[in-house]
Amino acid sequence: MDSPYPRDMVGYGGAPPDPAWPSQARLAVNFVLNYEEGSEYSVPDGDGFSEASLTETASADSGTQGRDLAAESMFEYGSRVGFWRILRLFRERGLPATAFACALALERNPPAAAALAEAGFDVCCHGWRWVKHYSLSEADERRDIARAVASLRTTTGERPVGWYCRYGPSLNTRRLLVEEGGFLYDSDAYNDELPYWVRVGGTPHLVVPYSLGPNDVKFARGSWSTAEDFFAYVRDGFDVLYREGKTQPKMMSVGLHMRLTGHPSRAAALERILDYVQRFPDVWICRRIDIARHWARVHPYP
Repeated sequence: MDSPYPRDMVGYGGAPPDPAWPSQARLAVNFVLNYEEGSEYSVPDGDGFSEASLTETASADSGTQGRDLAAESMFEYGSRVGFWRILRLFRERGLPATAFACALALERNPPAAAALAEAGFDVCCHGWRWVKHYSLSEADERRDIARAVASLRTTTGERPVGWYCRYGPSLNTRRLLVEEGGFLYDSDAYNDELPYWVRVGGTPHLVVPYSLGPNDVKFARGSWSTAEDFFAYVRDGFDVLYREGKTQPKMMSVGLHMRLTGHPSRAAALERILDYVQRFPDVWICRRIDIARHWARVHPYP
């Protein structure tokens, strides 16, 4: 072959490093609230169709041609109601979380942006809009990254230091993030249970992997129907990782969407999950920025 294989199929292998989490925790748990509502594909924003994915409908991800007012209102529910219910559950328990926030979405709900800052959630940039970055031109993606950074600095009071695309990045995303500067990490990977370093054009860059496993998208995909499905899935994964953590500590990401888990019948699962993980000693429930900063400090680029 003329060029090296572009994928790493080995990773840490059978000897992952000890992350040395604070207080020697067995497991780091990060809850992620995806804030996308108001930035999705829509006719008012000139896209020619309404986004319908991850809603109560069975519509395809491509959305419905023309304006779908039902889909729009389901997204609005997440912003108007679901966000506040989920935020309350974390506040009542004094627990931290991370928001994967699209910049335009927070621009369109200033009270929510203020509430995230007040609650101490860290904001990881989820793009300017909730669009497929892998379909953008390099110029458009570069423009949207810069626009998102400037917007979140205004709405939250701080520039984002983390990044996560919708589903997956383009071939240019990571390089463009490094060129933009100011990003400590991205989460555009699903390939590990620990952070790891890469080099991008000679620059060290941290990856904090995400997961679509313990993630409420499975409600929209038809895998789960009830709160008990969600709770059981997360509980079982947590139990395995906690047991393994006695000798090989890892991290666990739990993904939430306001228009999904924000509904009462699914919020019941989140209540059970939060109460369950709090019962265990030696668990670090933390923000994503806390994981990234810890890794950069304890496991710096070699």
